[in-house]
This record gives sequence, structure tokens and C-alpha cells, in this order.
Amino acid sequence: MTLPRRKFLHLAAAAVPALPHTARAETYPSRPIHLIIGYLPGGSADMTARLFGQWLSDRLGQQVVVESRAGASTNIATEAVVRAAPDGYTLLLASPANATNAALYDKLNFDFLRDIEPVAGLIRFPDVVDVNLALPVRTIPELIAYAKANPGALNFGSSGVGSTLHVAGELFKMMAGVDIVHVPYRGGAPAMIDLIGGRVQLMFDNVPTSVEFIRSNKIRPLAVTSAARIELFPDLPTVADYVPGYEASAWYGIVAPKGTPAEIVEKLNREVNAILAEAATKARLAELGASLLPGSPADFGKLVADETEKWGKVIRFAGIKAE
Repeated sequence: MTLPRRKFLHLAAAAVPALPHTARAETYPSRPIHLIIGYLPGGSADMTARLFGQWLSDRLGQQVVVESRAGASTNIATEAVVRAAPDGYTLLLASPANATNAALYDKLNFDFLRDIEPVAGLIRFPDVVDVNLALPVRTIPELIAYAKANPGALNFGSSGVGSTLHVAGELFKMMAGVDIVHVPYRGGAPAMIDLIGGRVQLMFDNVPTSVEFIRSNKIRPLAVTSAARIELFPDLPTVADYVPGYEASAWYGIVAPKGTPAEIVEKLNREVNAILAEAATKARLAELGASLLPGSPADFGKLVADETEKWGKVIRFAGIKAE
């Protein structure tokens, strides 16, 4: 069948806008990718971003540049990514802060669940309940008994109001029915210094940042906050062994601005899952006490939505507001 010239030109013109989109997806990436993190260098987020940034660089053939835009509990970094062009060249390392901020802040310039495209989960790792060596407790039941016998006497340090370390402690207070006092710091490192020095007695700290202090016998670990024991500390029980249903963990994944082409999201997801399937990756992350988060973009999106609902309830129960 021969199409009339006018109809042929109309169909051709309608097809033209799709060509650049397809070409972009097929040739992606053709230049460096920026992976934005909302934290200062040196912590677990920075460590995670740099590990996966290097692994992705190797697989994609383009450099993944890790860029720190710390401040406002990751909101500065998040807004920068939400407002970026949805072309796959600006990505965000998503973290639990993105799940808690919706409840912590009365006004945000974005809706995280609405304004991003989930790309891939990376890792999650639990906290470990650490106490100062002078505190006369060695188990979670002893900690609960001591706290109930001395209401308000125990202080727990965290990396700041609304941080994952803070809400893990608030969840423990809520579920164990104890009165312990939150002391916020400007980061986990100064909180750990004061835990070792005895100015706070307790901390719910990320496993990777506690490991060396535990191994050097500067603090005493009581339990991990994951649902199951971890390979790194197989002899440590879980908090849930004594407080049924308790679970708190940090997690990281990658998200992109809303509207990023599905082909690009799927390509990044495939590459991340390929990285997570490698034996060397599994061994390296096991050293950090991390578990892997393979799966589809939808799987990671569900995790973020579930965490947003869970921690929103804790934040509202505790009456926490961002400072």
C-alpha cells in the first residue's frame, strides 16, 4: 500500500520526538554520572557510594563521580537530584533519612516517594547496641531491667535528631517500655567518643562504624538490631530475641529524578544486580556486616515506602521534630 505523501510526512514527524529518547537510552552513559550523597565524607554513606561508584564505573565504562552535598538531613542533596534533568546522569544515594524526613519536616520542597524513580537497592546493615564498659549490663534483658530501675538515668547518643541512630533508640524505648534520654551529636563519631568516655552510656550505632571499637574492647556490644544474627558477629543475639518484633537497620539504594527513561533505570538496575551477584562483592560487604538488596526497581520502591510508613509512626509517637 502506498501512503499519501501528506500522511507519510505526518507519521514521520510524529515519530521524530521518540528518536532522541531511544538513542539516549541505547548510548547511555556517554559521559560521567554524578552520584549525590547527603552526608559528609567518611561515614557509611560515603563508603557505600564510593564502593558502588567504583564498581559501576568499571561496568559502565564511564566514571561515577561521588559528590557530597551534606546538610538539612540530606534534604539539600535530595532536592538537587529531584530538580535535576531526568537523563540518568544525576543520581541520589537514597538512605533511611529519605524515609524519615517526611514525618520530621512540616514543609519540604518535594515529595520523595512521588518525585523520584527507584533504581536499585544496594545494601542494608543493622545497628549494634553498644554500651560503655563501666555500665553493669551485658545483655538486653539486663539493660531493660537497669533502665526500668533507673528511669531517665541512661543517656543514648546519636548522630543527630531524627537520624537512624536516634529513631532506632526511640523504637527501643517504645517497644521495651523504658525511659532513656536521647543526646544528639553532630555526627556519629563525636557520639562514639563520648560513649567510650562515659558521657553517654548507650548507643545504637551502625555496625561498620562500631566494628573496630568492639574488636579493640573499647565498648561492649549487647545485640544487633536486625531480624536475624549476622555473620560478622555470630555470637551476638538480636534485640528481637528479647523484644519481639524489634528491627532497625540502615539501608542504601540508588534513585533517579522522576521521568528518567525506563530503559536507563532498567540498565542501571541490571548492572547493580550483576555487581551484587559477584562473589568478591559479597565477600567485601560481608566484612562490613552488610546484607545485599538485589531486586527490581519496584522492589526497592516498596522498601522505601514501607520504611517511610514504619518510621513515620515512631517519629509521631516520640514527638520528634527536626531542629
